[in-house]
Amino acid sequence: MTQKALRALCAAMLVIPPALAAQSPPSPPPSTVAPLTLQQAVDRARTGNPALISAQQHVSANQAAKVTAGLRQNPTFTALGQTMTLPEVNNNGGNPYFYSAGVSRLFERGQKRRWRMEGAAATADQTESQYRDQERQLVLAVRQAFTSMLLAKASLGVAQDNLTDYQKTVDLSKARLDAGDITRTDFERIDLQLAQFESDADNARLNLQQASAQLQLLFGVDRPDLTMDIVGTLEPPALPLTMTDAETKALAARPDYTAARQALLVSQANARFAIASGTADPTVSTEYERSGADNTFGVNVAIPLRIFDRNQGEKERTRYEIESSRFAVTAARNQVVSDVDQAWLALDTAQKQAHRYNSHYLDEASHVRDNLQFSYRNGNTTLLDYLEALRDYRSIHLSSLNANAQVWLAIHQLSFATATDILP
Repeated sequence: MTQKALRALCAAMLVIPPALAAQSPPSPPPSTVAPLTLQQAVDRARTGNPALISAQQHVSANQAAKVTAGLRQNPTFTALGQTMTLPEVNNNGGNPYFYSAGVSRLFERGQKRRWRMEGAAATADQTESQYRDQERQLVLAVRQAFTSMLLAKASLGVAQDNLTDYQKTVDLSKARLDAGDITRTDFERIDLQLAQFESDADNARLNLQQASAQLQLLFGVDRPDLTMDIVGTLEPPALPLTMTDAETKALAARPDYTAARQALLVSQANARFAIASGTADPTVSTEYERSGADNTFGVNVAIPLRIFDRNQGEKERTRYEIESSRFAVTAARNQVVSDVDQAWLALDTAQKQAHRYNSHYLDEASHVRDNLQFSYRNGNTTLLDYLEALRDYRSIHLSSLNANAQVWLAIHQLSFATATDILP
């Protein structure tokens, strides 16, 4: 290399050329709102997600049904008047008159009200558990979207760093071209590779914007704010529990498993109510009558004869419903254990992959890239070797970020499977 070319290279390495700033992609406008943490994102979704708010109203509606179930039968009042005329219309002093008034009420037997209240309470509890399960699913979606946005944000940083670093190589190659140290064909081959790095940065920026929009959709936002930012880490954490502990936590906390057991209580209450509905409910009534100058008072009792319809169909149906609910509880329990085991195995695999990248491959790829970059800029290696090292480093770096993100996604899935916060 000539002394003129060496001086041009040194000058280019010490001063960042104006072309670099011109070709760098514009940064999004700074946000005036503090970046959201993961917990803040979850809290915001819990208070603003319209689907979850709708489920809350459904829970309140079922709570109100408990009031209806506890109401007693209303009494019935009847009044009757006949042949009543005014004296001045009839010279005989008016026709004899007749009127009556009575009160009747149906009395439920077989503790119908008790079983009705028990069924309504069990249904309300089941609806509450179903709401908690929907909330659990929302929290998982928020955590996954948050992690995806963190990954997109980190990937954008890698793409911008690669673009900036390769832009320096293009500028140094331009200085070597001007000094006559390389041919224009060699420079153009280097410059053509810049398109790939620019495309990577554009795609990474698009992925970040889409991840942000997806996260804000879970907040209940109708129009996403492009300036919203989040803060967090993709570094894999250590877990404080074993698979057995996770299974125990899940069986105690999973709302869908609780809802299945509460559905069994609903079926049992409905069966008891069906048996009670087979009993006859008497109607007791009292009546006062006045006919002319005579007064009478009477009591009436009406009891339906349950000869043919003794509610046999409902008794049989609810008996099968109880058996169905029992099997559903067993299926729900098996599903809980299976979900935890699968989530645990996925987490274990993700941790191993992340450890390999973070402890070995990422440092090695960085070392190879730096050495070949230095050698190429000093004319000691070929362009193809340098570009291959850049591609390997980019691939390994993104794979490392994805491996870390997979660990977090597996942790979120395990938290979802246990219905608890695995990490404090």
